[in-house]
Amino acid sequence: MSAPPFRAEHIGSLLRPPRLLQDRSLADECIAEAIRWQESLGLEVVTDGEFRRESWRLGFVSKVAGFARAEAWGNVDLQRDDAGNVMRVGEAPVAVTRVRRTGPFVADEVAFSLNRAGQSASTATSTPISSNSSTTWCGFIGMRSRPCTPPAAAISRSTRWRRRCCAIRSCATRCARAATIRAVRERPAGMTVGVHMCRGNAMGKWIAEGGYERIAEKSFSRMEVDAFCLEFDSERAGGFEPLRFVPRGKRVVLGLLSTKIPALEGKDDLKRKIAAAARFVPLENLSISPQCGFASHEKGAALGFEHQEAKLRRVVETAAEVWGHA
Repeated sequence: MSAPPFRAEHIGSLLRPPRLLQDRSLADECIAEAIRWQESLGLEVVTDGEFRRESWRLGFVSKVAGFARAEAWGNVDLQRDDAGNVMRVGEAPVAVTRVRRTGPFVADEVAFSLNRAGQSASTATSTPISSNSSTTWCGFIGMRSRPCTPPAAAISRSTRWRRRCCAIRSCATRCARAATIRAVRERPAGMTVGVHMCRGNAMGKWIAEGGYERIAEKSFSRMEVDAFCLEFDSERAGGFEPLRFVPRGKRVVLGLLSTKIPALEGKDDLKRKIAAAARFVPLENLSISPQCGFASHEKGAALGFEHQEAKLRRVVETAAEVWGHA
């Protein structure tokens, strides 16, 4: 394909090299190596791995004055795993005065990647109110590049989360959807914008569960984006039926490989899932990717570098076998 999303995609963040965690002045060097590594796997689009950020959302916060760090509000920052363990991520950004942008949110990151990439580059940034949620506003930015998500919309699928946040959910969802529409409506030519609807990914855990059915019709039909990057990696994610609301011509990136567990998904199983999704969205409008980034926080997840590489190779190989190319 000549423009993103490509058949083989990934959401953005990568496990940080140990030497980068010890010395942040090595960011340029580590990012350049990560770009060459991604291209060696056969990926058509690369990212900087979010190596300059502590976490996906704090990359945005670091470019805005007026925020302080405080204990996360209520229970919205509780992360879970399938074994029943519960963990609080900890601090969250809190606005303590009028906020103002102090520099480009992601343009500098993309410029660096594009200068070193052979083809397209992608980056991710958060929605205006996503500090109270676990979703990402990723922007396919670059030569034509990548993913974005309205916060409360995605996690409002979770009954547990709805009970905790029902007072703010409705307003937050409307504001997030409107902000997303305004932000992407006047995007420049050559930029592909997608929306990644996430259920949480910090340190290999999750914050919400449930399918996309509750939000699919409004979100898919009203959001003026080019692609939807959706999670379908576990039973928690529900089935593919909500894809029936995806408008004709829109692209869907199926997040079928988990970035939360080391086990490598089998090609046959991935192909069966792609075929199931193709009942609702034409196969030519589908792509495959991991369900989220590999390190939404610099602390990483329960995967090692060898698992990360194996999963991205599996994405590329599966795409080539299903569509003839990655």
